[in-house]
Amino acid sequence: MSADIPPIDPLDGLRAPQDPDCDVFLTGTVFLDIIFTGLDSAPVRGTESWARGMGSSPGGVANMATALARLGLHTSLAAAFGDDHYGEYCWDALEQGEGIDLSMSHTVRGWHSPVTVSMAYEGERTMVSHGHEAPPPPASAPPGTAHPAFPHCPPRARAAVASLAPGRSEPWVAEAARRGAVVFADVGWDETGRWDLDGLSDLEHCRAFLPNAEEAMRYTRTDCPRAAAHALAERVPLAVVTLGAEGAYAVDAATGTTAEVPAIAVEALDPTGAGDVFVAGFVTGTLANWPLADRLAFAGLTAALSVQEFGGSLSAPGWAEIAAWWQRIRTVTGQDPAALQRYAFLQDLLPAAARPWPLRRAVPTIGFRP
Repeated sequence: MSADIPPIDPLDGLRAPQDPDCDVFLTGTVFLDIIFTGLDSAPVRGTESWARGMGSSPGGVANMATALARLGLHTSLAAAFGDDHYGEYCWDALEQGEGIDLSMSHTVRGWHSPVTVSMAYEGERTMVSHGHEAPPPPASAPPGTAHPAFPHCPPRARAAVASLAPGRSEPWVAEAARRGAVVFADVGWDETGRWDLDGLSDLEHCRAFLPNAEEAMRYTRTDCPRAAAHALAERVPLAVVTLGAEGAYAVDAATGTTAEVPAIAVEALDPTGAGDVFVAGFVTGTLANWPLADRLAFAGLTAALSVQEFGGSLSAPGWAEIAAWWQRIRTVTGQDPAALQRYAFLQDLLPAAARPWPLRRAVPTIGFRP
């Protein structure tokens, strides 16, 4: 958060002494991301390509953890970190740079950090990754130690974010729900090709499910993402289907409320992490008790701001970026008043003054020392 933008707590007025210290818990694999930017085209076999820019940052589950923390939520991450310089850098960037609680994480002696190299060009990216599954914590680990392989004792939290996979059950998801956390879930591509909702066994513990349109239609055997959202709402209390350039559509099964918000048209430089940022924005709005349409609009806005920058966690916007965008967008001539009104709820959240648009974020590089 910039020094000229006061800290914003989206849950201000909702916190009580008996509430958990943790707003959101999540677990997964942290990668070191190395991002090459400024490529005019895909690399050609047998040649050397020079990128005009590069950056390094924690990636993988760190993308969502960073997005949540930058929106003012107290975020706890359980992950394994390598004891190499990459792992040390990722740990420091998340704990010291983003204020993420890593008390449930640990460093694995003799294990190297997973690495992803991402090359961004023509509005898309190509990635090459390498890594090995982290070994479990040693038998001497203190009780309650969490680990991506089998986190079993998540902290008490308002919410948790789970990544579902066919045929895989994570014991911590049920435990988090039992302890009162609102569990949000996304899902990846089903490599088995079965697309069986019953294979997502942890879905029964989830309050909200946020697949993209293709995933939603395949899992529900429908040919319309909106129909898919209604079908999913029969299995989970809140179904949110992202529609890419068309925005997002949501169905609240408990109230019967539906909402659809169009996407914000932007020049996309790198879509890495945009889905994570969308989920983080939706989690924030849900915990803040905003109306469903406001939650969708905010999630879409944060995702739109992220794709205008390179990298995953590097591009996650904070309140400074959101305030600068809101101040700027109202001065652009020819705006549709109805479209602006869709984001008027931001007015009561944001400070009157904001830094000029566009904002440029610092791009960290491994190795520099104060």
